[in-house]
Amino acid sequence: MKRNFLALLIILGLFVLSEPVRSAEDEDSKSDKTDPVTMQEVIVTATRYEEKVSFIPTNVSVITDTDIANSTARDIPDILRTQAGIHVSDIAGNRRTYRVDLRGFGETAQSNTLVLVDGRRINQADLSGTDWALIPLDRVKRIEILWGGRGSVLYGDNASGGVINIITKEGDQFQTGANVSGGSYDTFKGNAYVSGSQGNLSYAVSGSYLTSDGYRDNSDTEAKDLGANLGYFFNDRFKLTLSGGYHKDDTGMPGALTESELESGISRKDTTSPDDFSDIEDYYVKVKPEIFFLEDSLFQMDLSFRKRESLFFFSFTGGTFEGDTKIDTVAVSPQIILKEKIFGYANRLTVGFDFTNAEEDIFNISIFQGVPTIGRFTLKKENYGYYIHDEFFPLDSLAVSGGYRHDRVEFKFDPSTPDKKTFDEDLYTAGISYNFYGNSHLYASFSRSFRYPVIDELFSFFRNTIDTDLAPQTSDDFELGIRHHFTKSLYAKVNVFRIDTEDEIFFNPTSFLNENLDGETRRDGIEISLGKTFENITIKGSYTFIDAEIRGGQFSGNEVPNVPEHKIALDSVFFLGRGFTLAANGTYVGEKRFESDFSNSFSYQDDYFLLNAKIKYNWKKWELSLDLNNLLDQEYSEYGVLGGFPTQKAFFPSPGINFLFGLSVSY
Repeated sequence: MKRNFLALLIILGLFVLSEPVRSAEDEDSKSDKTDPVTMQEVIVTATRYEEKVSFIPTNVSVITDTDIANSTARDIPDILRTQAGIHVSDIAGNRRTYRVDLRGFGETAQSNTLVLVDGRRINQADLSGTDWALIPLDRVKRIEILWGGRGSVLYGDNASGGVINIITKEGDQFQTGANVSGGSYDTFKGNAYVSGSQGNLSYAVSGSYLTSDGYRDNSDTEAKDLGANLGYFFNDRFKLTLSGGYHKDDTGMPGALTESELESGISRKDTTSPDDFSDIEDYYVKVKPEIFFLEDSLFQMDLSFRKRESLFFFSFTGGTFEGDTKIDTVAVSPQIILKEKIFGYANRLTVGFDFTNAEEDIFNISIFQGVPTIGRFTLKKENYGYYIHDEFFPLDSLAVSGGYRHDRVEFKFDPSTPDKKTFDEDLYTAGISYNFYGNSHLYASFSRSFRYPVIDELFSFFRNTIDTDLAPQTSDDFELGIRHHFTKSLYAKVNVFRIDTEDEIFFNPTSFLNENLDGETRRDGIEISLGKTFENITIKGSYTFIDAEIRGGQFSGNEVPNVPEHKIALDSVFFLGRGFTLAANGTYVGEKRFESDFSNSFSYQDDYFLLNAKIKYNWKKWELSLDLNNLLDQEYSEYGVLGGFPTQKAFFPSPGINFLFGLSVSY
């Protein structure tokens, strides 16, 4: 696999040299047959409304609906795999439960990556984190990614690694269509949609159904989704948006296979937990009024309600555990954006307030060594934060920004002694971005971010008590980068970062408790992205290096588990003519420590290389497609963990070569 890594690194560096670099004037005079690769000009995640990428002093990327259509991805985590600085793992071995890690936080990535849908937070208040199955890929308009802790001032908790904002489709011109697909593991998926506008009303409604037996035994899944977006302009000054979604799935949990089980001859497709499962029902509704005033200023308010019910069962050595949880979340976020000149210079001031209340009812039945235990709990998290963020433009080509946030949370637990815990945090950020030529920019920034313990890190279900010693973690994030367009069809991004984290929260496999690391964690990294368009070919590539090390304390000098040092991704789209398009991507993920191996006492988990392809044929309003994943039929595991008695390495085997054939029509 080392040769695979070296070959990919060489290709990534050399493909940009395959065509001479032209001046901007030469590019303007050339009549290209395809649209050039360009950086996206707007993004929502930075200041919670549309802003040019050139004004954001950190690494930013936008995945468009065209990128999605031309990719081999089947869900949102699949499309995120190709991005620099993102490591994706299927942590349940069923292509249903994913971990998306920005900037190398490893096993706590779900609590350090903030995920939004149309600006609405979908991170849960407990360890379940983000459910990536809630938004089917066919409902996505674009995905905006903001790396680093800069989003913490504007969004609060969970944004230490970065922010991912998923924008769903809205109505414009009338469109309707349907898609059916089927393939390996008795997989079937169907979806349909209708969208459009009538006068001042816009609408977009979609639904989908998925069933699959999965690659492994007991990895079957059945999922149903509905989603809707409605927008109404009462006049030029007032807009009201209503959105909602419903998701239900029943999924088997195949669990891990230990090293000794695999060595004894058990198949990678087998399971040792045939009865484990997870059943989810989740729905939300969101209302957003927007009032425009003065020349270009805005008041907006997000009001949302979400209800999630989870029923799950899993077995372990000596017993079983069954849980039934219900969690209701209410959120209110008013915000004012003032775009007024100061001393004749452009300025944008954002002021806002966030309030979130989450209440979780839990009913657990555990059986250990034949002895049953029943637990009933009510857990609450009430969180509010106020923030101010300003962007000042002393020159048309220069943006200076800074912001501050005060955040406070109160946890309540019943039954418990003590029964509550409160935390406060103060956050700030500062940055500068300089447009030195065309669409090219230099930037630098500093941000202080944080995350609170989640409910089931802070509360012990066995002792019915709060861990009063567990504290929030804080991070200082330093960024320096460049986004440069050599020509209209050739760009590069280079970003260098350092994240120093204190009191990092982790599960200690020795004490079996959630603790704060007694040493500082340092993450140094570099993210490189390149894009090039030829006459009928588009090529993109990225390289990520992350050195995540614990400095001081009991694990001093050790690597953070489950963080690969190297990652390379290459994407290409070939427009073959006569309606045919071929997309291919390759991803190399370097070796990493097994999850929970904070002592670094076990060998590394193997690196791997994946090659996927998709061919499409378009004829009038019809499209045929064939997806081929893991073309080299690699035997690999995205996720590995230490466990069992005695402790040994365990794997969640990933699928071999597989295919999906699709047919769609649109009007």
